[in-house]
Amino acid sequence: MPLDYRLFQSERPGSQDIAWCPGCGNFGIRNVLMHALAELNIIPQKVVIISGIGQAAKMPHYIKVHGYHTLHGRSIPIATAVKVTNPELTVIAEGGDGDMYAEGGNHLLHGIRRNPDITVLIHDNQIYGLTKGQASPTTVIGMKTPTQPWGVFEEPMNPIALAIALDASFVARTFIGFMKETKEIIKQAIQHRGFAIVDIFQPCVSFNKLNTYEWYREHTYFMKDHDPYDREEALKRALEKDPLPLGVFYINEKPTFEELVVAYKKDKRPLWQRKPKLDKIREMLELKRRL
Repeated sequence: MPLDYRLFQSERPGSQDIAWCPGCGNFGIRNVLMHALAELNIIPQKVVIISGIGQAAKMPHYIKVHGYHTLHGRSIPIATAVKVTNPELTVIAEGGDGDMYAEGGNHLLHGIRRNPDITVLIHDNQIYGLTKGQASPTTVIGMKTPTQPWGVFEEPMNPIALAIALDASFVARTFIGFMKETKEIIKQAIQHRGFAIVDIFQPCVSFNKLNTYEWYREHTYFMKDHDPYDREEALKRALEKDPLPLGVFYINEKPTFEELVVAYKKDKRPLWQRKPKLDKIREMLELKRRL
């Protein structure tokens, strides 16, 4: 019997203002995430959401789980540290395409390399929504913005192809307009053991007038008969441009960061359960003082 998704509501319905524009895709992502956690029977006390800065990064404020609202682009290293400290937790890093691919781009690369068992949900509206609509790494060529009044001329980033090229553990893309499919992909990502990336197309109704709900429905499709364990085929699908494929592109099962870290080789207890070895700490502090 699945949990009631309302366990994850931060307050009684209607008792808290949510600082997203009416019609924002973030509402849908919040909804499907709560339902996904409930259907997986993961209690709120066992979930941590780490976020950076941006509209998407407000998610920890609006879901009743443990949360940490950190610096711009820094959610992945914090999420990695939380997971290593307590591997029993379900850890989710959440942010927008600017937060994750621009300010947090370097952390994304090393998160893929380390492969901690965390889920990375990226709200990809192809614009900076919090700071009033300048181009993000995924904004299409030609779009005019407040900071690019003559149109964007930089090649947009392809995060799916990048993640597959780096041999990420789990790579998927979806569109929040397809809520049922998005929920199932998020559930699969959470259940996957390793670094799971889910790029979620979601409209910014205030600052992106091109990539609307209608645009995504007309320019995307779900892959059928695709083998996510075939890396070469996954990369070919990732390079398709219009229509853009959705679904699970690539799965690569490999050891996680927590499984390989030295601290767990002999002692499987979470770090937070262990008593600090004060003599070792004093020894390290003395060594540091001498240096």
